[in-house]
Amino acid sequence: MKNIALLGAGGKMGMRLAANLAGSPYDVRHVEIRESGQQELRARGLEPVALEQALAGAEAVILAVPDNRIHSVMAGLEQQLAPGTLVVLLDIAAVQAGLLPVNPSLHYFVTHPCHPPIFSDEIEPLAQRDFFGGEHAKQHITCCLVQGPETAYTDGEAIARTIYKPVMKSHRCTPKQMAILEPVLSETVLGTCLTILREATDEAARRGVPYEAARDFLLGHMRVELAIVFQEKEGAVFSDGAIKAIERARPVLFQPDWKRVFEPEAIAESVAHITRAGA
Repeated sequence: MKNIALLGAGGKMGMRLAANLAGSPYDVRHVEIRESGQQELRARGLEPVALEQALAGAEAVILAVPDNRIHSVMAGLEQQLAPGTLVVLLDIAAVQAGLLPVNPSLHYFVTHPCHPPIFSDEIEPLAQRDFFGGEHAKQHITCCLVQGPETAYTDGEAIARTIYKPVMKSHRCTPKQMAILEPVLSETVLGTCLTILREATDEAARRGVPYEAARDFLLGHMRVELAIVFQEKEGAVFSDGAIKAIERARPVLFQPDWKRVFEPEAIAESVAHITRAGA
C-alpha cells in the first residue's frame, strides 16, 4: 500500500499525522477545505490538493475529521472510493453509532493511541514533555479491523504505526472493546475522575492551602498511589490509615452502580451524543 489521502490534513490532528507521514514510504495527498488549515499546511511545506485529485488512485483514506462529521463526509465519499479502499478512522464512535456506509467493498479500520504511559523509561526532556505522543515519546496504540480481509488489518496497522510513531506495543481489539476503551474508560471514567481531582485541588486552595502546595502534594501522591493500585512496584501497598480513608470515602464519592457506564445501552447513548451533528 502506497497512496494515502489524508482528509482534514490542516486540522489539529491532521497536522500531527501529516508530520509523521512526511518522509514515510507513503505518497500522501493532503485535503483541507478550510483556508486557515490550507495556510497551516503550506507553512509546513505541504501543498493541499482537491478531494478528487487526492482520491484518484488512493488505496487508503484517513479521516482526520471530527466524529460528528464522519457521516456526512463518508456519504459524499462512498461513491468515489474504489473497491478495496482502506478507510482509516481515528475513533470507534462513528462505527458504534452505525454512521458508516453499508458497503462490503470498502475496508474499515480504526486506530487510536494510548498516549505515552505515566510509567516509562523516557529520559530526554522533549520526550518527557510529549504528553500526547506522536512526536518524541514512545507510546502504545490500539487497532481494530471493523470490516475487510486480514490483509486490510496488516495495512492499517502499518499506517497506524507510522502516524503514531514511535510506537511500542500495538494492541488488537474488537469494535466493542474499542468502545469500552473510549469513550468509557478514558473519558467517561478517567476524564471525570481527573476533573474531580482538579476540583478537589482548587477546593483545598479555597480552604487556605497554598495552591502550589496542594498541586505538588496531589500530583506526587498520584504517582505513588497509581504505582500501588496498578502494581507497578512489587510489595507496595496502601497504609492501614489510607485503606480506612478509602473505604469510608468510596460511598460518598461514587454511586454504588457507577459501573453501569460500561453497559451497552450507556455506551450507545454516549457515542450517539459524540457523533450527533452540531454537538
